[in-house]
Amino acid sequence: MSWLVISLQWYSYLFLLGLIFLPLTTKIFKKFSFDLGFPFSKTMAIIFTSYAVYFLSWLKIFSFSRQNLFFLLIIFTLINLFILKKNKKNFFSLKFSILIIEELLFLFSFLFWVFIRGQEPSIHNLEKFMDFGFINSILRSKFFPPLDIWYAGNYPINYYYFGHLTGAFLIKLTGIIPAVGYNLILANIFALAITQVFSLTINLLEIFEQKLKLSKKIVFGLFAAFLVNLSGNLHTIYILTKGYHNENPIPFWQIFSFCNSLFPSLCQKIGETLISYWYPDATRFIPYTIHEFPSYSYVVADLHGHVFDIPFVLLTLAILLIFLILSKENQNSIIRQNQKSIRQLADKNQNYNLKFKIIDFIINSNFLFLSSIFLGFLIAIHYMTNAFDGPIYFLLSLITLFLIFGFSEKFFHSLLMIVFSFIVFSYPFSSHFKPFVSGIGVNCGSEIFSYQGKLGPFLFEKGNCQTSPFWMLFVLWGFFWVSFLIFILTIKKQKINNYQLPIINYLFILFSFGTFLVIIPEFFYIKDIYPAHFRANTMFKLGYQAFIMMSLASAFVFFLIKKYQKTLLIIIYSLLFIFIFIYPFFAIPSYYGNLKKPVVLDGSLWLKDFYPEDKEIIDWLNKNIINQPVILEAQGNSYTDYERISAMTGLPTVAGWWVHEWLWRGSANIVGERIPEIVNLYESSDLALTKKLIKKYQIKYIIVSTLERQKYQKLNEEKFLKIGKLIYQSTNKKGAIYQVN
Repeated sequence: MSWLVISLQWYSYLFLLGLIFLPLTTKIFKKFSFDLGFPFSKTMAIIFTSYAVYFLSWLKIFSFSRQNLFFLLIIFTLINLFILKKNKKNFFSLKFSILIIEELLFLFSFLFWVFIRGQEPSIHNLEKFMDFGFINSILRSKFFPPLDIWYAGNYPINYYYFGHLTGAFLIKLTGIIPAVGYNLILANIFALAITQVFSLTINLLEIFEQKLKLSKKIVFGLFAAFLVNLSGNLHTIYILTKGYHNENPIPFWQIFSFCNSLFPSLCQKIGETLISYWYPDATRFIPYTIHEFPSYSYVVADLHGHVFDIPFVLLTLAILLIFLILSKENQNSIIRQNQKSIRQLADKNQNYNLKFKIIDFIINSNFLFLSSIFLGFLIAIHYMTNAFDGPIYFLLSLITLFLIFGFSEKFFHSLLMIVFSFIVFSYPFSSHFKPFVSGIGVNCGSEIFSYQGKLGPFLFEKGNCQTSPFWMLFVLWGFFWVSFLIFILTIKKQKINNYQLPIINYLFILFSFGTFLVIIPEFFYIKDIYPAHFRANTMFKLGYQAFIMMSLASAFVFFLIKKYQKTLLIIIYSLLFIFIFIYPFFAIPSYYGNLKKPVVLDGSLWLKDFYPEDKEIIDWLNKNIINQPVILEAQGNSYTDYERISAMTGLPTVAGWWVHEWLWRGSANIVGERIPEIVNLYESSDLALTKKLIKKYQIKYIIVSTLERQKYQKLNEEKFLKIGKLIYQSTNKKGAIYQVN
């Protein structure tokens, strides 16, 4: 079956999911007058259906099977038909031409990234084993929580895996093999993000400037979609330099490499410099830290929680915009209905009473109550998908509520409702998840305060002092900060009407909150297991969200400076934009080559070249073994090819990647204590000891293949025939599966 046919098969299910949830989406997004939030319908479907099956399977009353997924979709179809019946007028106001444009954009974006990923589809290197292993474990689960494949013994995954569950949901629903589904999931996330940013931007424009031509709205929508999903940071200025070695960046102005004449030989030298630009450096620029962004994530194709969360984040950002729009419209409605009393209140300076009238109007419409419940639900989704994002969007929601209500009674009512909703919806996950955080570190705290130890949740650790030079921060965030400054300068002298004000407030929140997230790691960090890179994860997770927020806001800034014809600001913006624009043109070819290879989607085919015997073993296990019996395979370090069998099948092994399990479970001994026992299982001639260990870990199948023979030099393979039987041997005789009694 060709890659295009498989891709269209996947797409057809996504289209159906979006169609089913369109009535609910149009009801929630009724203030998105351009398209009623049509591109968000697919994400709404994925979230609601995945969560429903997760919750029901957690209760052990509804197994995770394809038949049950179709049953759930029938239930959701009936619910949405009921909503449609109550919301016909709004639903049928959808413009068919707009839907076609946005659906074609989704399909094009999806196929575009399927093509890109199809140039190198391997589920190999970096942390793809971890992500694929999570998905495979979920696919094999009848009920939740799913099992940890790298720590046998009926232990659930102690990681934020809801995003992986949504991927498993799509794979199971479509019936496409997981090794292909992995790559289609990535393209799916990319297409969702492209179309959701497009929709969000165009609806911002629709509210701010209703008379703007459709063609211009589309151009600005595509511009924003590119900025959020494909752009980089100002690190690409290093293409004009001699470059730097390893993790020791040199200020770019000290190593510029210009032609000092027009001779071809010198120009060729510059060309060689441009080609040598290494795109990952943009995400590891400040020493001992990480600062990734969506474009990099799409290229390297690790399906981590922060990648799965991109469409969910955009949904939350859209909901917060609706919150601001509705609150302002309700305020305007009251003002129109109470002109006389408002003048009297203004004379008496009784704005407090007016605020309460506004709040009461919102409460009576059930808007605040339902929105708070939904926000709590979305924050729970973020927490279960990428734990850092839970508190990030909780805080952003509170800031938005405060902007509307201040410290009023209703603000605290909404706060309590969000917290309650979050606790309830996240409980199926949090009931078995133990956070990795052991405290909040104060960066340079022991040096500044001359104190070491713990004070409440705060840690003052000796030697943990890293600060980022401002010029480095500017290389990473300069485009967004300049855009923020341009935004302030542009709107300062403009007359903003009541309908434009929510948009201005929204953009200001995105810029200021994004900047706040960037600054936090300069003062605090979340304590994890990494010594030298102690603030890396904090900077990474906060910066990732800052990039999305400020990219979205920066795209709208370009519209503002074009609208108000600020020539100098347009020039400054455009010059900086060039550097972030060119990033994917280096990153994509660096990873995927010249894009002229045949498209292949099966991410397991790399095994045929490296470990053909393992490919046969994996295929046999996936075809013949149901549920999740324990297998034994060689244990190895993180980021290596070890644990390839468990990752590719979802079958739990005795112990997996050491550092990862250390992070997830808080102790190096978790894996460390099992390593000698795995050595004994493979090397010991003591049958009694071997049987004892097999019983201890409930091992059903033992893998003996290339990596096992390399790892265990004293491998005693003959004993497995004494305590079990050979049930499969690879064609080249290098790989075998033994079933033990």
